[in-house]
Amino acid sequence: VRKTFDQYKSSILNDKGEEAVQYVDSRTIQYYSDMLNIVKTADSASVEKLSIMDKFMVFAIRHRTTRAEILSFDGKGLLVYAIRKGMVGKNSVSNNTIGDITIDGDFAKGQLIANGRKVPAYFHFYKETGLWKLDLTALFPLATAAFKGMATDSEQPENDFLFQLLEMVSGNKPGQEIWKPTESK
Repeated sequence: VRKTFDQYKSSILNDKGEEAVQYVDSRTIQYYSDMLNIVKTADSASVEKLSIMDKFMVFAIRHRTTRAEILSFDGKGLLVYAIRKGMVGKNSVSNNTIGDITIDGDFAKGQLIANGRKVPAYFHFYKETGLWKLDLTALFPLATAAFKGMATDSEQPENDFLFQLLEMVSGNKPGQEIWKPTESK
């Protein structure tokens, strides 16, 4: 379990997307497949209903990725691309380690240690094809809460906050195209 986390962390910190995806589980790949489908097909009303984190993911992909790239991806390909482009943040692992590990059959959890302090959150791992794999989706509720908190602290409407964040990250102001599906339904 610890080795899987350390290898994933090293891959992320070195922008090695192809390598990093070897250490994530099928739940994570499925999430990226689902997000890719939303990017391709969801209209503005559907995007507006997403959680703040999922909405940011859709906006970031639509804003920073060409239509041709989007149409060429599967879930795994999107995750590799997101890692290479820094959309899967190094800050999600750079100052983090795992502490105590609990194993129950094909499931394990390792306590998140952030900046040397225990946090009441856990990385989840599942044994797939005989190997421990990291479930990135287990920490999404925590990330969503953090995103909501930042949006609230910004005292801006949620979408304005997300657009400002996108502009800071990409250097380009997002246009109305990020509300439109990449492919026609």
